[in-house]
Amino acid sequence: MQNKIAIQMDDINTIDYEFDSSFIIGLEGQRRNYELFYYHPNDLFIDAGVVRAKGFFIELIEQEKNYYKFLSNKTEVKLEDFRFIFLRQDPPFNMHYITSTYLLDCLPKNTIVINNPTAVRNCAEKILPFKFKEFMPPTLISQRVDEIKSFFKMHKDIIIKPLYGNGGEGIYRSKNDVIEGIDIDSVYLEMPIISQKYISEISEGDRRVIFFDGEYVGSVARIPSKGSIKANFHAGGLAKKTGLVFRDQQIIEKLGKKLKKLDLFFVGIDIIGNYLTEINVTSPTGIKQINNLNNTKLEQVFWDKLEAKYKIV
Repeated sequence: MQNKIAIQMDDINTIDYEFDSSFIIGLEGQRRNYELFYYHPNDLFIDAGVVRAKGFFIELIEQEKNYYKFLSNKTEVKLEDFRFIFLRQDPPFNMHYITSTYLLDCLPKNTIVINNPTAVRNCAEKILPFKFKEFMPPTLISQRVDEIKSFFKMHKDIIIKPLYGNGGEGIYRSKNDVIEGIDIDSVYLEMPIISQKYISEISEGDRRVIFFDGEYVGSVARIPSKGSIKANFHAGGLAKKTGLVFRDQQIIEKLGKKLKKLDLFFVGIDIIGNYLTEINVTSPTGIKQINNLNNTKLEQVFWDKLEAKYKIV
C-alpha cells in the first residue's frame, strides 16, 4: 500500500478556508509526505467489486486564496491503494450520503476510512445523543405535528431544527404561542424534525468539544451574533476561548470510551450549558479555532494518534 490518502469532500472550490478542518488535516498529511487525492462524492463508484473514484492529486497551500493546485488531470483510482480515506463531505445526511457509506464499506479491511462508514451511517448526529440521555435537554423527534404542538405546550420555548441538516440551517425558535418553521395545520411533516427545550445559556454560546480516538483534545465556545440563536461558525458564530465548564468533564468521560468503541475517530460534540445537544461524526469543524485560541496544533495530534493507532512508521 502506497503512502497516499484520499479525501472525499464537497467541491474544493467552495470550502471555507477559515473554518475547514479537512484542509488542515490534509495539509499536515502532506507535511508527513503523504500524497493527497481529492474527489467529490459524486465521483465515487464501484465496478466489478472494486471501489473506485475519479478525482485529482493535489497540493495544498497555506494561504487564503489559491489554497490548492491540481497536480494531475482528472484521474481514476482504486481506493484500496490508499493508506487512509477521509470521509469528510458535509450533510445533509440523505440517501446520497448513505450510499457513499455503503460503497466505502466494500473496501478491504486494511484500507482505513476515517470515520468508519458503518459507524457514520449508524450514528445519526442528532439521534446518537439519546444513548447519553442523562445529559440531554428535553428532546422530541417526531413527524407528527400534534406531538410537536404538545411538546411546545409543555415547554413554552423550544428550538426546532432539521433532523439531518447542518451548519445552522433551518433552525427556528418558537415561543409566545407561535410555532415557527412548520405547517401547524398538517397531520404529518414530510420528514421528522427535532424539537428541544430552549436552553437560555446559548446566549453565552455553545461549546464544540473535539475528540480524537475517544480522547478529548480541545474545545472552543461558539458565540451567536447579536440577536441570533445560531452559534455555528457557518452561521456567523464567533470563536471564544473556553475551558471545561458545567458538566463538560462528566460528558467527556462518558462519551469518550463509547466513541472509541464505535470506531469514530474524529468527533465534535456540542454542549450548551449543562446539556449535550449533538454528536457530530460526519465532518466536524473547530480545529483551526482551537489552535488559534490556544496556540496548539491539533492537526499534529490528529496524525500522531492516527499513525500510532494503525502502526504507521
